[in-house]
Amino acid sequence: MADTQKQILKKSDFSFELPPELIAQDPLEDRAASRLLVLDKHTGAVSHHIFRDVADYLKAGDCLVLNNTKVIPARLLGEREGTGGHVEVLLLKRQGGDVWETLVKPGKKCKPGNRLVFGDGLLRAEVLQTVEEGNRLIRFEYDGIFEEVLDRLGEMPLPPYITHKLKDNNRYQTVYARYEGSAAAPTAGLHFTRELLKQIEEKGVKIAYVTLHVGLGTFRPMKEENVLNHHMHSEYYEVTEEAAAQINRTKAEGGRVICVGTTSCRTIESAADKDGIVQSGCDNTEIFIYPGYQFKVLDALITNFHLPESTLVMLVSALAGREHVLDAYHEAIREKYRFFSFGDAMLVVDLS
Repeated sequence: MADTQKQILKKSDFSFELPPELIAQDPLEDRAASRLLVLDKHTGAVSHHIFRDVADYLKAGDCLVLNNTKVIPARLLGEREGTGGHVEVLLLKRQGGDVWETLVKPGKKCKPGNRLVFGDGLLRAEVLQTVEEGNRLIRFEYDGIFEEVLDRLGEMPLPPYITHKLKDNNRYQTVYARYEGSAAAPTAGLHFTRELLKQIEEKGVKIAYVTLHVGLGTFRPMKEENVLNHHMHSEYYEVTEEAAAQINRTKAEGGRVICVGTTSCRTIESAADKDGIVQSGCDNTEIFIYPGYQFKVLDALITNFHLPESTLVMLVSALAGREHVLDAYHEAIREKYRFFSFGDAMLVVDLS
């Protein structure tokens, strides 16, 4: 991107006014009954559908890329040992063994050496150190299997803009969630049912599963007005040999690679070499995709409607252009689409 372009790419360029009542607080009973806005990434033309109609836009030879991460009940409520003061711990990333990077509230009262208690002592912890952005490294102590203790004591870490309590934790998981490790759901995938996926496969569409464990950094507001000064949070991803081969075969045969969600997009774009060949393996990615980025693998994207001034809106704008995306968002607001994690969806595709 030219230096002049870098200077004028501002956070405020991706702002829009969203009426609070359009923030979806609860998932629909029927996952595939959400609305779907289809955006032509070249012309900016939009049309309105129901999500299950997405199958009409997929064809034999395409490859649908899904993120099969599983959200863990990463929100723990406990108290500080000795004082009984309330504490909330959000698990962000496992650092090895029983040590986790966490977000702690109130952070000022959780200093290295402090001990924490959860569930009447079923789970105990020690604060080891303070790290980047004020997060804490914590070592947990327990009897048995950590995941089972977490299932008993933990809560789903819903985004801060969702104020309703989730009635069924499975509604914050995709139907294909498999590998535990996320602090947030890859929400574009929440619209898919097993029946819809079967219908899509029967059309001759291949499905490739990749894994990216979503961190809470995805909800952090961008602080820098100059987009180029923003530093993306790091997230762990894995691409199997099977998934890489399927995606590469699709591209070689002239098919389209359609990512479900920004996390699937960031995974395959991180895993691709300079020639657009996806490499299998695992790594951490801090890839930041914004207008001017040249996609190496992705052809189309299924995604939800994102927060104003977010890196996610910037990623979608890299694919379809900022003006087309913001025009589509304004249309969605006029049509009263539901926004954010439990909201409606958008398909960004070349319709020519």
